[in-house]
Amino acid sequence: MRQRNPLLVLAVAATLALAGCARTAPIQNMDNVAVVTSSGKASAAQVRTAIMAAGTSLGWQMKDAGPGAMEGTLTLRGHTAVVDIPFSAASYSIRHKRTENLQEADGKVHSNYNGWVQNLDRAIRTELVRM
Repeated sequence: MRQRNPLLVLAVAATLALAGCARTAPIQNMDNVAVVTSSGKASAAQVRTAIMAAGTSLGWQMKDAGPGAMEGTLTLRGHTAVVDIPFSAASYSIRHKRTENLQEADGKVHSNYNGWVQNLDRAIRTELVRM
């Protein structure tokens, strides 16, 4: 049986640990995304409905946060992302509020966060086009 070099094993383990840390990226916000519908028109109430439907379909907990605003919370495997979603009949935004267990520091966050926000944006656009 071949014996492994302990220094080589340690070097590989350190490289893998550092590679895991490199999975952070700048926090992405979606600002003033134009509301596009098949009918060409939407009310703020319809935009709210589209945001609610899109979020809940992806497992986000959506709640009203005042007139023209919602808050979305996604919790997966002990990680939490919270976003503010201001909206109007003409546009909406998805803005980072806070995260838990997603390596957030210095304007960066685990890259999964940005993927979740992009998925939410895509789902909102899909719901809006159905109007």
